[in-house]
Amino acid sequence: MDAAQALADLTEISAQIEAAVLARADGSVVASTFRQEGRGEDLARAAVELVAAAGEARGNSGAPELVQIQAATPRGSFFIVRDGGHVVAAVTGPKPTVGLVFYDLKTCLRMLEREAEKAEKAEKAAKADKAEKPTATKEKVGKATTSRKQTTKKKDADDGDESS
Repeated sequence: MDAAQALADLTEISAQIEAAVLARADGSVVASTFRQEGRGEDLARAAVELVAAAGEARGNSGAPELVQIQAATPRGSFFIVRDGGHVVAAVTGPKPTVGLVFYDLKTCLRMLEREAEKAEKAEKAAKADKAEKPTATKEKVGKATTSRKQTTKKKDADDGDESS
């Protein structure tokens, strides 16, 4: 599953999510459901900046690292969930079911992580298979013998010689 498919699945299963963007930790967009050019980039950049600002505000309190944020307004909500390498951000209408939206966003990130792990394992297996295959040598090992079946004409001619 690629990132675009993961976001398409996300918006299909979560009726509350109107649009979403998946970005790397640096804010570069991997996939977006926005139709308007640049809207996904704007949302990804805002999400990364908001996570960084919230992390700085927490300081060195010893609390666990920030992984999710919700900002609510009367017109709708903005959700952000992040893992080690990605950030997924989504917008909803007013009064969403907060826990469900967070669950759906985290599921999206987990699906991407699983697919990345599968791809990595497949790549490693392919490299291992390639390393295990013996290389062809041009050395001759013994004599090759082949037997050929006589053709019908030659066989008939040979049969005729025996009867004379």
